[in-house]
Amino acid sequence: MGLSYNKLWKLLIDKGLNRSDLHKITGIGQSTIVKLSKGENVNTDVIARICKGLNCKIEDIVEYTEDEKK
Repeated sequence: MGLSYNKLWKLLIDKGLNRSDLHKITGIGQSTIVKLSKGENVNTDVIARICKGLNCKIEDIVEYTEDEKK
């Protein structure tokens, strides 16, 4: 089980923004942005700050995914 932030990256592209802009708008650290890009866990406060900064809903940036069985 995991979370995918692919929707976040697509939203940034749609808004003409990049990761640096995300940092400036939300104030989240570059290391947290790297975690997001790797699909790692982040604090819900981070998700809330992104939603507020980008004026979007959580479902616009995060998607639940199930790991494939090996």
